[in-house]
Amino acid sequence: MNFIRILAPSALALACTVAAAQDARERGFIRKGMNEGEVMYRIGKPDHEAFVNDVKGKPEEKTWTYFPHSRDPQTLTIITLRAGVVTEIERKVSR
Repeated sequence: MNFIRILAPSALALACTVAAAQDARERGFIRKGMNEGEVMYRIGKPDHEAFVNDVKGKPEEKTWTYFPHSRDPQTLTIITLRAGVVTEIERKVSR
């Protein structure tokens, strides 16, 4: 049982690293209308999150930024979410 407790975190870290490498290629397949959970599942947590509009009684609006990755080099991806739904996707070439 102790062996599993020791080995499990290492296996999980390896799986996350492999998933992150694959997720970078998925950034180009994000579309308007997807929900926040689906985006998170497909490409993972953003590298940066900023709130555009966070006023009580109004839909929350935020941007998620994904920095360039070795599997998606030189491309900065910015996703705008409003009320948990993708409303805009911006992909910029950064050098």
